[in-house]
Amino acid sequence: MVEDRRLGDAIAYIILTIGVLICAFPVWLTFVASTWDNATIINGQLPLYPGPHFLDNYYRILFVGTSGSTREPVASMMLNSFVMAMTIAIGKIFISVLSAYAIVYYRFPFRMAAFWIIFVTLMLPVEVRIFPTFKIVSDLGMLDSYQGLAVPLIASATGTLLFRQFFMTIPDELLEASKIDGAGPFKFFKDTVLPLSLTTIAALFVIQFIYGWNQYLWPLLITTKDSMQTIVIGIRKMITTSDALTEWQLAMATAMLAMLPPVFVVIAMQRLFVKGLVETEK
Repeated sequence: MVEDRRLGDAIAYIILTIGVLICAFPVWLTFVASTWDNATIINGQLPLYPGPHFLDNYYRILFVGTSGSTREPVASMMLNSFVMAMTIAIGKIFISVLSAYAIVYYRFPFRMAAFWIIFVTLMLPVEVRIFPTFKIVSDLGMLDSYQGLAVPLIASATGTLLFRQFFMTIPDELLEASKIDGAGPFKFFKDTVLPLSLTTIAALFVIQFIYGWNQYLWPLLITTKDSMQTIVIGIRKMITTSDALTEWQLAMATAMLAMLPPVFVVIAMQRLFVKGLVETEK
Protein backbone atom coordinates (compact mmCIF):
# COMPACT_ATOMS: atom_id res chain seq x y z
CA MET A 1 0.00 0.00 0.00
CA VAL A 2 1.45 3.32 -1.10
CA GLU A 3 0.88 6.04 1.43
CA ASP A 4 -0.85 9.13 0.07
CA ARG A 5 1.24 12.04 1.27
CA ARG A 6 -0.46 14.74 -0.78
CA LEU A 7 -2.46 16.04 2.18
CA GLY A 8 0.61 16.13 4.41
CA ASP A 9 2.65 17.93 1.74
CA ALA A 10 -0.16 20.45 1.22
CA ILE A 11 -0.32 21.21 4.93
CA ALA A 12 3.46 21.59 5.09
CA TYR A 13 3.47 24.00 2.14
CA ILE A 14 0.61 26.02 3.65
CA ILE A 15 2.50 26.36 6.94
CA LEU A 16 5.70 27.33 5.13
CA THR A 17 3.83 29.89 3.03
CA ILE A 18 2.28 31.45 6.13
CA GLY A 19 5.72 31.59 7.77
CA VAL A 20 7.26 33.25 4.71
CA LEU A 21 4.45 35.82 4.57
CA ILE A 22 4.86 36.65 8.26
CA CYS A 23 8.62 37.14 7.83
CA ALA A 24 8.34 39.01 4.52
CA PHE A 25 5.54 41.40 5.47
CA PRO A 26 7.72 43.76 7.58
CA VAL A 27 10.28 43.88 4.76
CA TRP A 28 7.57 44.70 2.23
CA LEU A 29 6.17 47.38 4.54
CA THR A 30 9.64 48.89 4.87
CA PHE A 31 10.03 48.97 1.10
CA VAL A 32 6.60 50.56 0.65
CA ALA A 33 7.39 53.22 3.24
CA SER A 34 10.62 54.05 1.41
CA THR A 35 8.65 54.97 -1.72
CA TRP A 36 6.26 57.49 -0.14
CA ASP A 37 6.71 60.97 1.30
CA ASN A 38 7.20 61.62 5.00
CA ALA A 39 3.75 63.17 5.54
CA THR A 40 1.99 60.00 4.39
CA ILE A 41 3.97 57.88 6.88
CA ILE A 42 3.55 60.25 9.86
CA ASN A 43 -0.19 60.64 9.30
CA GLY A 44 -0.66 56.87 9.45
CA GLN A 45 -2.05 56.70 5.91
CA LEU A 46 0.59 54.39 4.48
CA PRO A 47 -0.96 52.04 1.89
CA LEU A 48 0.29 48.54 1.11
CA TYR A 49 1.48 49.37 -2.40
CA PRO A 50 4.57 51.34 -3.52
CA GLY A 51 4.33 55.09 -3.94
CA PRO A 52 5.56 57.57 -6.56
CA HIS A 53 8.73 58.72 -4.75
CA PHE A 54 10.88 55.62 -5.24
CA LEU A 55 13.54 57.20 -7.47
CA ASP A 56 13.59 60.51 -5.60
CA ASN A 57 14.02 58.94 -2.16
CA TYR A 58 16.68 56.43 -3.18
CA TYR A 59 18.67 58.94 -5.22
CA ARG A 60 18.62 61.40 -2.35
CA ILE A 61 19.66 58.90 0.29
CA LEU A 62 22.36 57.34 -1.88
CA PHE A 63 24.06 60.44 -3.25
CA VAL A 64 22.81 63.51 -1.35
CA GLY A 65 22.17 62.56 2.27
CA THR A 66 19.63 63.68 4.84
CA SER A 67 18.99 66.87 6.77
CA GLY A 68 19.13 65.10 10.14
CA SER A 69 22.01 64.41 12.50
CA THR A 70 23.90 62.60 9.75
CA ARG A 71 24.33 64.26 6.39
CA GLU A 72 26.56 61.70 4.72
CA PRO A 73 25.11 59.90 1.67
CA VAL A 74 24.40 56.23 2.19
CA ALA A 75 26.73 55.24 -0.65
CA SER A 76 29.75 56.20 1.49
CA MET A 77 28.28 54.44 4.53
CA MET A 78 27.78 51.26 2.51
CA LEU A 79 31.36 51.47 1.28
CA ASN A 80 32.62 51.76 4.86
CA SER A 81 30.47 48.82 5.98
CA PHE A 82 31.54 46.74 2.98
CA VAL A 83 35.25 47.36 3.55
CA MET A 84 34.84 46.57 7.24
CA ALA A 85 32.82 43.39 6.64
CA MET A 86 35.15 42.09 3.89
CA THR A 87 38.29 42.80 5.94
CA ILE A 88 36.83 41.06 9.00
CA ALA A 89 35.64 38.05 6.99
CA ILE A 90 38.87 37.57 5.02
CA GLY A 91 41.06 38.33 8.04
CA LYS A 92 39.22 35.86 10.27
CA ILE A 93 39.43 33.13 7.63
CA PHE A 94 43.14 33.75 7.01
CA ILE A 95 44.08 33.68 10.70
CA SER A 96 41.73 30.82 11.57
CA VAL A 97 42.79 28.46 8.80
CA LEU A 98 46.50 28.95 9.56
CA SER A 99 46.11 28.57 13.32
CA ALA A 100 43.93 25.46 12.93
CA TYR A 101 46.42 23.96 10.44
CA ALA A 102 49.26 24.51 12.90
CA ILE A 103 47.31 22.98 15.80
CA VAL A 104 46.27 19.85 13.84
CA TYR A 105 49.33 19.07 11.71
CA TYR A 106 52.28 20.40 13.73
CA ARG A 107 53.69 18.94 16.91
CA PHE A 108 55.11 21.56 19.27
CA PRO A 109 55.17 22.07 23.05
CA PHE A 110 51.91 23.24 24.63
CA ARG A 111 50.04 22.74 21.37
CA MET A 112 46.75 21.80 23.03
CA ALA A 113 47.24 24.47 25.69
CA ALA A 114 47.45 27.06 22.92
CA PHE A 115 44.23 25.71 21.41
CA TRP A 116 42.36 25.85 24.71
CA ILE A 117 43.59 29.38 25.35
CA ILE A 118 42.17 30.35 21.95
CA PHE A 119 38.96 28.49 22.74
CA VAL A 120 38.52 30.24 26.10
CA THR A 121 38.51 33.61 24.33
CA LEU A 122 35.01 32.70 23.12
CA MET A 123 33.93 33.80 26.59
CA LEU A 124 35.35 37.28 26.01
CA PRO A 125 33.20 39.10 23.44
CA VAL A 126 34.00 42.59 22.19
CA GLU A 127 31.78 44.18 24.84
CA VAL A 128 33.88 42.69 27.67
CA ARG A 129 37.24 43.83 26.30
CA ILE A 130 35.96 47.05 24.77
CA PHE A 131 37.97 49.49 26.92
CA PRO A 132 41.47 47.96 26.55
CA THR A 133 40.84 47.39 22.86
CA PHE A 134 39.80 51.01 22.40
CA LYS A 135 42.86 52.18 24.35
CA ILE A 136 45.22 50.20 22.13
CA VAL A 137 43.52 51.37 18.91
CA SER A 138 43.62 54.97 20.14
CA ASP A 139 47.31 54.76 21.10
CA LEU A 140 48.13 53.35 17.66
CA GLY A 141 46.34 56.28 15.98
CA MET A 142 43.77 54.08 14.23
CA LEU A 143 40.63 55.98 15.21
CA ASP A 144 38.44 56.99 12.25
CA SER A 145 40.19 54.54 9.93
CA TYR A 146 39.43 51.26 8.19
CA GLN A 147 42.22 49.60 10.16
CA GLY A 148 40.59 50.64 13.43
CA LEU A 149 37.20 49.39 12.26
CA ALA A 150 38.35 45.93 11.20
CA VAL A 151 41.70 44.85 12.65
CA PRO A 152 40.60 44.47 16.33
CA LEU A 153 37.79 42.13 15.23
CA ILE A 154 39.62 39.77 12.87
CA ALA A 155 40.86 37.25 15.46
CA SER A 156 38.32 34.43 15.70
CA ALA A 157 38.25 31.50 18.10
CA THR A 158 35.06 30.31 16.39
CA GLY A 159 36.81 30.06 13.03
CA THR A 160 39.79 28.24 14.53
CA LEU A 161 37.49 25.70 16.17
CA LEU A 162 35.50 25.23 12.96
CA PHE A 163 38.60 24.58 10.83
CA ARG A 164 40.21 22.38 13.47
CA GLN A 165 37.17 20.12 13.56
CA PHE A 166 37.16 19.90 9.77
CA PHE A 167 40.91 19.24 9.45
CA MET A 168 40.60 16.37 11.91
CA THR A 169 38.21 14.64 9.50
CA ILE A 170 40.78 14.68 6.66
CA PRO A 171 42.23 11.14 6.32
CA ASP A 172 45.81 10.70 7.49
CA GLU A 173 46.45 8.76 4.27
CA LEU A 174 46.40 12.04 2.36
CA LEU A 175 49.20 13.41 4.54
CA GLU A 176 51.23 10.23 4.11
CA ALA A 177 50.73 10.27 0.34
CA SER A 178 51.80 13.89 0.26
CA LYS A 179 54.98 13.08 2.17
CA ILE A 180 55.75 10.19 -0.20
CA ASP A 181 55.40 12.56 -3.16
CA GLY A 182 57.93 14.88 -1.52
CA ALA A 183 55.48 17.66 -0.73
CA GLY A 184 56.36 19.95 2.15
CA PRO A 185 53.93 21.43 4.69
CA PHE A 186 53.13 24.46 2.55
CA LYS A 187 52.49 22.41 -0.59
CA PHE A 188 50.28 19.98 1.33
CA PHE A 189 48.37 22.95 2.75
CA LYS A 190 48.00 24.65 -0.64
CA ASP A 191 47.28 21.63 -2.85
CA THR A 192 45.32 19.38 -0.48
CA VAL A 193 43.96 21.10 2.61
CA LEU A 194 42.77 24.36 1.05
CA PRO A 195 40.80 22.76 -1.84
CA LEU A 196 39.09 20.43 0.61
CA SER A 197 38.25 23.40 2.85
CA LEU A 198 36.45 25.52 0.26
CA THR A 199 32.97 24.77 1.56
CA THR A 200 34.02 25.42 5.16
CA ILE A 201 35.65 28.68 4.07
CA ALA A 202 32.44 29.68 2.30
CA ALA A 203 30.35 28.92 5.38
CA LEU A 204 32.64 30.94 7.63
CA PHE A 205 32.78 33.79 5.10
CA VAL A 206 28.99 34.16 5.08
CA ILE A 207 28.80 34.13 8.88
CA GLN A 208 31.64 36.58 9.39
CA PHE A 209 30.55 38.95 6.60
CA ILE A 210 27.14 39.33 8.22
CA TYR A 211 28.83 39.69 11.61
CA GLY A 212 31.04 42.50 10.34
CA TRP A 213 28.26 44.21 8.40
CA ASN A 214 25.96 44.34 11.44
CA GLN A 215 28.54 45.69 13.89
CA TYR A 216 27.16 48.61 15.90
CA LEU A 217 28.97 49.15 19.21
CA TRP A 218 32.56 49.09 17.95
CA PRO A 219 32.07 51.48 14.97
CA LEU A 220 30.02 53.78 17.20
CA LEU A 221 32.89 53.93 19.67
CA ILE A 222 35.86 54.58 17.39
CA THR A 223 34.34 56.76 14.65
CA THR A 224 33.86 60.46 15.27
CA LYS A 225 33.66 61.60 11.65
CA ASP A 226 30.48 61.19 9.62
CA SER A 227 32.61 60.18 6.64
CA MET A 228 33.75 57.00 8.47
CA GLN A 229 30.44 55.88 9.95
CA THR A 230 28.89 52.60 8.86
CA ILE A 231 25.37 52.15 7.55
CA VAL A 232 24.12 50.66 10.84
CA ILE A 233 25.26 53.81 12.67
CA GLY A 234 23.71 55.92 9.92
CA ILE A 235 20.29 54.34 10.39
CA ARG A 236 20.41 55.03 14.12
CA LYS A 237 21.37 58.68 13.59
CA MET A 238 18.56 59.19 11.09
CA ILE A 239 15.96 58.32 13.72
CA THR A 240 15.65 61.29 16.06
CA THR A 241 13.68 61.54 19.29
CA SER A 242 10.87 63.45 17.60
CA ASP A 243 8.79 61.75 14.91
CA ALA A 244 8.17 65.08 13.23
CA LEU A 245 11.92 65.56 12.63
CA THR A 246 12.63 62.05 11.40
CA GLU A 247 12.57 61.58 7.64
CA TRP A 248 11.09 58.12 7.87
CA GLN A 249 11.01 57.50 4.13
CA LEU A 250 14.79 57.99 3.98
CA ALA A 251 15.38 55.88 7.08
CA MET A 252 13.32 53.07 5.53
CA ALA A 253 15.19 53.38 2.23
CA THR A 254 18.47 53.13 4.13
CA ALA A 255 17.22 50.03 5.97
CA MET A 256 16.35 48.41 2.64
CA LEU A 257 19.78 49.21 1.21
CA ALA A 258 21.45 47.87 4.37
CA MET A 259 19.79 44.49 3.82
CA LEU A 260 20.95 44.03 0.24
CA PRO A 261 24.65 43.04 0.63
CA PRO A 262 24.07 40.37 3.33
CA VAL A 263 21.12 38.97 1.39
CA PHE A 264 23.19 38.89 -1.81
CA VAL A 265 26.08 37.11 -0.05
CA VAL A 266 23.73 34.49 1.45
CA ILE A 267 21.97 33.84 -1.87
CA ALA A 268 25.21 33.74 -3.89
CA MET A 269 26.90 31.30 -1.48
CA GLN A 270 23.85 29.37 -0.31
CA ARG A 271 24.90 25.97 -1.62
CA LEU A 272 28.47 26.20 -0.36
CA PHE A 273 27.25 27.63 2.96
CA VAL A 274 24.88 24.74 3.69
CA LYS A 275 27.34 22.14 2.41
CA GLY A 276 30.14 23.59 4.53
CA LEU A 277 28.08 23.43 7.71
CA VAL A 278 26.94 19.84 7.01
CA GLU A 279 30.46 18.62 6.19
CA THR A 280 31.86 20.31 9.27
CA GLU A 281 29.34 18.53 11.47
CA LYS A 282 30.44 15.22 10.05
